[in-house]
Amino acid sequence: MYKRQNLETVALVLEKGKIVGNIFRKAFIKSIPIMCSYLFVSMAYGIMMENAGFKWYYSLLVSLTVYTGAYQFVLVTLLSSGASILTMALTAFLMNSRQSFYALTFVDEFNRMGKRKLYMIHTMTDETYAVNCTLPDTGKEKQSIMFWVAFLSRCYWMIGAVAGGILGQIIPFDMTGIDFCMTALFVIIFIDQWEKAESHIPAIAGIVIAAVCLLVVGPQYFLLPSLIIASAVLVVWNTRRK
Repeated sequence: MYKRQNLETVALVLEKGKIVGNIFRKAFIKSIPIMCSYLFVSMAYGIMMENAGFKWYYSLLVSLTVYTGAYQFVLVTLLSSGASILTMALTAFLMNSRQSFYALTFVDEFNRMGKRKLYMIHTMTDETYAVNCTLPDTGKEKQSIMFWVAFLSRCYWMIGAVAGGILGQIIPFDMTGIDFCMTALFVIIFIDQWEKAESHIPAIAGIVIAAVCLLVVGPQYFLLPSLIIASAVLVVWNTRRK
């Protein structure tokens, strides 16, 4: 009897391990586009930090605590110029306020993830948001895939940042144009969502509003007003639909 119970326990553990392994494999496949962009872009960040006089461990520390690519590049300049903590904090808030809109999409999902919720909030980026939007609604499996996508993406960024900091001391790299990987990722995801969507009104509204805001306020400040106006328009549109 005791031996039988042990065998059942082993079988159960193996079955759970198989399920976890299958979920991890799916998450890794979903994260490959992020890996292709994060590794090279974060290497460019690590090289910039090295050129500014900050060793690789500073790049790792910043990536562990800040983890927002666009702001990390700006932070290199802020740190080099001796900017105040208040300036850094306000810049970070303004640059990353768009994440508030992303989070609204996954409020229910994050609430059901228990202790992992805070980690998911901290690791929400443009790329993980875009990939998570393509996941099928499969309950707990979807939540696990979201977690592993976020975890793997963060690992990609930190590995690239450290590698860039180390290699920047040895070999000079020309990373011009490599950030286009992120643009390409979003274009592909947009096409995928366009093909799957029943209505193209949200996509068309987003394009038109972004184009108008770009012309009115310029490329440096158009993102936040575009998100606010597009969100308001889509809320009204969905309300009238219902």
